[in-house]
Amino acid sequence: MNDIDQISERILRALQADGRISNIDLAAKVGLSPSACLRRVQEMERRGIIAGYRAVISAEARDVGFVAYVMIGLSRHSTEAQQAFERTCRAAPQVRECHNITGSVEYLLRVECRDLAAYKQFHTDVLGDFAHIATITTHVLMGSPKDERA
Repeated sequence: MNDIDQISERILRALQADGRISNIDLAAKVGLSPSACLRRVQEMERRGIIAGYRAVISAEARDVGFVAYVMIGLSRHSTEAQQAFERTCRAAPQVRECHNITGSVEYLLRVECRDLAAYKQFHTDVLGDFAHIATITTHVLMGSPKDERA
């Protein structure tokens, strides 16, 4: 990744801001010809620097009114327990992100639900059924003044 020059960095920033920008507009924005710009984008896609493109769907359209970051501490620190927990997270549609982290707990989850009642059901039925959870700490999202996950 160290071989990304300033023009490629500008291309990446522009694509992060608007993944649907036309190649002509992108080229003009970064100061390249359209053909040179397209070659750079395709090369970054081929190399895996650009991993993909996606649509960002509004929370309202997905019926999401409750978002929380949930810290999970496991009672067992074995590979088997971690893999089982990760399988549980992959199977739960409410878990939008699952991160294995360092510190006082093993996992940080981003959980999205319809409302507090739906979160309580997830908490009981999904997290409560997993045998190796020692601690659950929920941080309810109040607002997102900056969110660049798209």
